[in-house]
Amino acid sequence: MRGVSLIEVLVTTVILAVGLLGLAGLQVRLQSAELESYQRAQAIILLDSMSDRLSANRANAASYVTSTTDPLGVGDSQPTSCSGGGQVYDACLWSNALKGAAEQSSSSTNVGAMIGARGCIEDLGTGDQYMITVVWQGMNPIAAPASSCGAGLYDDSTGTKCINDLCRRTMSTIVRIANLASP
Repeated sequence: MRGVSLIEVLVTTVILAVGLLGLAGLQVRLQSAELESYQRAQAIILLDSMSDRLSANRANAASYVTSTTDPLGVGDSQPTSCSGGGQVYDACLWSNALKGAAEQSSSSTNVGAMIGARGCIEDLGTGDQYMITVVWQGMNPIAAPASSCGAGLYDDSTGTKCINDLCRRTMSTIVRIANLASP
């Protein structure tokens, strides 16, 4: 009877080990989902910020338009110190926000935005409608978004995980500028 007890203990240990490994895998997936959720919340804040800026300066809305192949944010040539006013000032502030300047780590590294955040403002061709798009690097591949903002900037250099923009995430909003001229 002693051998049966030892086998039962070994089987229980194996079952417990498999269960703990499953729990560890679930924890990793939860952390990834939490980061994706945080990044989406940050994207909404950044979209609202630029939407408000564009609406407030509607007379100069056309000057806010950026290139979809050279968006504001990570990797742009905007200065870190913003001055002046109008569109140039707004673009500088938004670029810094996309780069995460709102929050810094103890080593003075910007950490207040999404991974690789960039932003585009496109004229939809009517002169009174503009699409604001924020793009960033997701954690896991899903599907490449239709938006052209930042296309090709989020491919994995090793070619193992995020190829063909499968990790690029986008969030967009449309801002309509009303013509307030009196008839």
